[in-house]
Amino acid sequence: MAAPTSQVASAGPRESVRARGAKRFIVGIAAIAALGGALFGYDTGVISGALPFMEDHFGLTSLGEGVITSALLIGAAFGSLIGGRMSDALGRRNALLWAGIVFIGGALAVALSPGVAFMTAARFVLGLAVGSASVITPLYLSEIAPPHIRGRLVSFNSLMIVSGQLLAYLINAVLAHWAAWRWMLGLAALPAVALFVGLFFLPDTPRWYISKGRPDDAARVLHRTLPAEDVPAELARIDHARALEADARRGAWQQLRTPWVRRLLLVGIGLAAVQQITGVNAVVYFAPKILASTGLGTGASITATIAVGAVSVLATAIGMSLIDRVGRRPMLLWGLTGMAGSLALLGAAFRLPHSPAVSALVLGLMVLYMAFMQATLNTGVWLLLAEMFPLKVRGLAMGAAVFMMWLVNFGVALAFPLLLDAVGAGTTFWFFGLMCVLSLVFCKRFAPETKGLALEDLEHELRRAATTSGS
Repeated sequence: MAAPTSQVASAGPRESVRARGAKRFIVGIAAIAALGGALFGYDTGVISGALPFMEDHFGLTSLGEGVITSALLIGAAFGSLIGGRMSDALGRRNALLWAGIVFIGGALAVALSPGVAFMTAARFVLGLAVGSASVITPLYLSEIAPPHIRGRLVSFNSLMIVSGQLLAYLINAVLAHWAAWRWMLGLAALPAVALFVGLFFLPDTPRWYISKGRPDDAARVLHRTLPAEDVPAELARIDHARALEADARRGAWQQLRTPWVRRLLLVGIGLAAVQQITGVNAVVYFAPKILASTGLGTGASITATIAVGAVSVLATAIGMSLIDRVGRRPMLLWGLTGMAGSLALLGAAFRLPHSPAVSALVLGLMVLYMAFMQATLNTGVWLLLAEMFPLKVRGLAMGAAVFMMWLVNFGVALAFPLLLDAVGAGTTFWFFGLMCVLSLVFCKRFAPETKGLALEDLEHELRRAATTSGS
C-alpha cells in the first residue's frame, strides 16, 4: 500500500508545478501578443494630442484634420481584411510578425512626415498594421486560451488597447509643453519593436496547427495550457470540427454562402458597426477639441484627456472581471442603456454657457460615457467577434466584420470635425445617443451568448440556433 500512497503524494506537487507553468506560459503569451492591442490603442489615441499642433504646423482645416485622422482608419479597414487572410494562410503568430514590421516602419514614417500628403500616406500604411493586429490578436488569444478563462484573456487585449490610449494621452500631456508632436507619433516604434522580438518566443495556436494537419504541434501547445488528461479530448474536439469542415470540400468563401454562417457573419458585421456608430472614437480622437469648444485652453484640454484614458482602463478591467460571469449579451444591453443616457446629458451640457464649471461637467459626462462603453460594449464586441465564427472561416469572417468596424470608424472620424462646425457638439452627441438606442434594439434581437463554451461546442450551438431562427 505504501507505493500507491507515495505516487499519489508525488503527483500533487507535479500537477501544482505543471499548473503554475501553464499559468506563466499563458500570461507570457497574453503579455506579448496583446502588445498588438497596445499599439492599436497608442496609434489611435496619440492623434488627439498631436492634432492641435499639426493644425498650426500644416495649416489644417477641419476637413484636413478629418482626412489625417481617418487615413489611418481606412488603412486599418483594408488591414483587417489582409490580416484575416494572412492569419489563415501563414498562421496567427507569423501574421502578427508582419504587422510588427509595418508598425515600426509606419510609426517612423509618420513622425518624419514633411507634409500633409506624406503624413496621410504614412498613416494609411500604419493603419494596415493597426487593422491587421485588431483581427489577429484577439483571434490568437481566443484560440490559445483554455475555455474557462477565454473571456478574460481575450478581453485583456481590450485592456491593452485602452492602456495604449492612456499611455498616448500621458505622453501627449508631457510633450505638449514643447509642442513635440513628432515625438508623440514616433514613440510608437518602441512597443512595436518589443512585439516583433517577443513573437519569436511564442508558438502558433492549436487550432491553426490542426487546420494545417500538424496535430503533434497542436498537442505540444495544449500540453502547456491544459492538464495532461484534458489534452486528448481537446485535440479530438478540435479535429472533429476541422473534419466536419473538410468533409464539405468547400473553400472559405463558399462556406460564407451557407445560410447559418452567412447569418452569423451579418450579425458580426452589425455588432462591429454598433461599436463605432455609438461615438466612442469621436471622444478618443477629438477629446481635446471637444473640451476646447467649451472654452478650455489647448494645454489644459490635452491634460484633461488623461481622465478619459484612465477611466477607460479601469472600466475595461472591471468589464474583464465580469464578462465570464455575467455573460456577453447582458453586458451589451446594460452598457448601451448607460451610454444612451450619458450622451443625452452630454448633448444637453453643450447648450449651457461656456464656463470652467461647464468644461468640468462635459469632461465628467465624457468620462461616464467612456466608462459604460469600455466596460461593456467594447469588451463584449471584440470577444464575440473572436468567438462566434466557425474554424474554417474564422479569420476571413472576423476580418470582414472588423473591416466594417474600421469603415464606420473612418466615417465617424472624417465627419466628426465637420459635424462640430455644422450643427455643434450638442446635436452631434444627441445623434450618437440615438444610435445607442437603435443599437440596443439590434443587440437585444440578434447578439448571441457565448459564455462558458469551448469554441468547437460553441460552433455547434450557434449552428443550431441560427438554423432554428432562420426556419
